Amino acid sequence: MTDFAVSTLLATPTVAVRDVCCAGRCKARGAEECASATQFVFPYRGVYVRHLDSDMAVAEASQMLCFNPGEGYRISHPVAGGDACLSLTVDETQLREMTPSSLLRDGPAFAFAEQRLAIDPRAQALVAILRHSLMRGAAEPLEAESLALTLVQRALGPRTARAPTSSVGRRRLVDRAKLVMAGDLSRRWTLADIAAEVGGSPVYLTQAFAKVEGVPLYRYQLRLRLARALDRLADADDLTALALELGFSSHSHFSAAFQSTYGRSPTAMRDAMFVR
Repeated sequence: MTDFAVSTLLATPTVAVRDVCCAGRCKARGAEECASATQFVFPYRGVYVRHLDSDMAVAEASQMLCFNPGEGYRISHPVAGGDACLSLTVDETQLREMTPSSLLRDGPAFAFAEQRLAIDPRAQALVAILRHSLMRGAAEPLEAESLALTLVQRALGPRTARAPTSSVGRRRLVDRAKLVMAGDLSRRWTLADIAAEVGGSPVYLTQAFAKVEGVPLYRYQLRLRLARALDRLADADDLTALALELGFSSHSHFSAAFQSTYGRSPTAMRDAMFVR
């Protein structure tokens, strides 16, 4: 794998979809970069940190990152393993029609107020279906465009989109906890383990995480594991081995959690990726 690879999966006048993989060999912040158009980035494997002025965002599978054009940022990889993301660019006329004004900055320029928004499991599933169906040639352009726009609408929807809340200190604590868990998905972490790693008490960490992310810490860890399973599902020959590798106690435990989170069994989700 090269340090940075971009594959264009779809390019139409309405939407462009790119698969972006980064080896993440350097932990320190890289050189400043800037997007030429509004981009929505959906991480689906690994983790990285995006630094925007004094703000930082941990990019992982439960988040969508919003890249405003002309806005300088830097990327660091504090957790080994690199990352992979699906990047979507939507025609600005269509994007203005889809975006709630509450998510935008005040002023004449079209720009998002927050650099990240939490997404729900259904949006995660749409990322996997869109990516795999395009990579395998299972989706015609019209269908792929519809899937991509549905994904963006879902991610920006009032019942789904949720910007991080609470104080900067709490958000930084939660970000450190997310990086700790991402570094070892299969480990059966305890609250005391994570609290010791991030420098806080178990009680405060539990309260802060629920406040910032909107879900309990244990549920976030479950979704992190399931997101990795979603990424690997298409090429997994042995689902039991995959379940155990990701820290589930059994195939049935994995299947039940997957069904509850995504509304489909692992087998049905894999079929949705290929059979159109």
